Amino acid sequence: MPTIATDPKVLAANYNRAFNAHDEVALKALFADNARLIAPGDVKLTGKDAIAGYTNGWMKAVPDARINVTHEIVSGPWVVQEFVFAGTHTGPLTSPMGTIQATNRKVSGQSVSITRYENDLAVETRLYFDVVQLLNQIGVMPVAVKN
Repeated sequence: MPTIATDPKVLAANYNRAFNAHDEVALKALFADNARLIAPGDVKLTGKDAIAGYTNGWMKAVPDARINVTHEIVSGPWVVQEFVFAGTHTGPLTSPMGTIQATNRKVSGQSVSITRYENDLAVETRLYFDVVQLLNQIGVMPVAVKN
């Protein structure tokens, strides 16, 4: 039977600290073996190795990336966080469209994650962010000119 021994707010804060420290080992340890992640671009991953690979890909593409939580709601085993993801795109970014080479451009955008915890590990995460905004910021999708 799933249990939560640690406050999910603390578990989510542990993730944020590990991400901001770019600690790949600590991040991987925060997910259950059978954890699931859904993210923009029709990304659907199962397993801590796949999720760690996805997260590590972002940290390598934006090595100075940081997340700053602006709003948080905790309800039972669920944590909803609105946060700003910001950094500089200095490494290759693997995307559903293929690899986007480094553009050396700054990125910053609001995101939302919804995570459920069981037995002190993340078992399900849904990540939402504006892909068009990101592609505009790195210059691979031009912004329409306003008349």
